[in-house]
Amino acid sequence: MLDFMTLQTTTGNITIISLVYAVLLAFVLSTLIAITYEKTYRALSYSRNYVQTLVLISIVAATVMQAVGDNLARGLGIMAAMTVIRFRTNFKDSRDIVFVFASLAVGVSCGVNGYSIAIVGAATFIIAAFILYLSPFGESSFFDGMLRFSLENETDNKEVLEKVMRESCKTFALITLRDMSQGNRLDYAYQVKLKKGARQDDFIAALSKTPSIKGIHFMMQEATVEL
Repeated sequence: MLDFMTLQTTTGNITIISLVYAVLLAFVLSTLIAITYEKTYRALSYSRNYVQTLVLISIVAATVMQAVGDNLARGLGIMAAMTVIRFRTNFKDSRDIVFVFASLAVGVSCGVNGYSIAIVGAATFIIAAFILYLSPFGESSFFDGMLRFSLENETDNKEVLEKVMRESCKTFALITLRDMSQGNRLDYAYQVKLKKGARQDDFIAALSKTPSIKGIHFMMQEATVEL
């Protein structure tokens, strides 16, 4: 029967069994981290290759650490070989970098036979990721989204528009204003935050009743920022 504690004390003499155990454990834990990333992902530009990278990079890290072992010269040689490779991948979200480091940490821990550290660390990371995903922690936005439309350049229309905005919006700020049709119409762009309990559909319906309004577009912040 495979002795788990014995495997943790064989850093000096690497065997096939310890190597296979380290790589398989790194694969399992990094797969769980990749699944966590997939389930807690909120943005739009999802990358299948990135999720697979989270699994593969952990296996590579475990293999490298097993190859180094306690040999300083071997470690320096592998470090010199790694400097030949240039990683030029740009991460759009700092959260993606954290998941890469989590997979690397799991792989390194398994590679040095620190299996307990790898399991506890991965479990804590996964639980924390789901807690943050389900909780409202960090969700504080001053504006809900951007509103765009065009309106005839008349005082009465502007007064009706302002009344609707004050009734439905907690705050609103004009971003851009430009002439259309030689000054006969004006193109507006607002950042708005709806009042508590106000619905987007009701807000758009109220705006549609404004005389001469056209081209209403309301883009929520989650759809415009997290790309």
